[in-house]
Amino acid sequence: MDREFVVEAARDEVWPRLLDVQAVASWLPIMHSVNEVSSGVTGIDGSSFRAAFEDKVGPFTLRADLHIEVAGVRASEEVAIRARGEDRQIRSRIMIDAAARLSDAGPGQTRVRLSGSYEITGRVATLGAGVIRSKATKLIDTFCTNAATGLAST
Repeated sequence: MDREFVVEAARDEVWPRLLDVQAVASWLPIMHSVNEVSSGVTGIDGSSFRAAFEDKVGPFTLRADLHIEVAGVRASEEVAIRARGEDRQIRSRIMIDAAARLSDAGPGQTRVRLSGSYEITGRVATLGAGVIRSKATKLIDTFCTNAATGLAST
């Protein structure tokens, strides 16, 4: 996955919003009940969270408890996460590695670049790469639209 968009807010306004885990989770409607498991030694870096993830993929309803770890932070510049989860009922796993990078896009504007990868294995994967890729693209587009709005809010 690789997406980029511009937010109508300065980077010093965008950065704290990007670190608001509850807000970020709300930008993806399939995420539910995000709770902190452990906090990082210095701020959010190294923190971990549990979240419930639920979405329909083809004939399957994928319900996974995700373990989300903040895998790296460069202040006002980049935050990386790693998420792993499993739906034991339909024997499927999901793995996500993603990063958000901020840069100045002009006066009062911030460029947000999302990059990363995802992998789904198990019964859901039997639907084929095309179905999974299509579903993932829609979810990523929804997240980007909601993130652009959420990051620009004052």
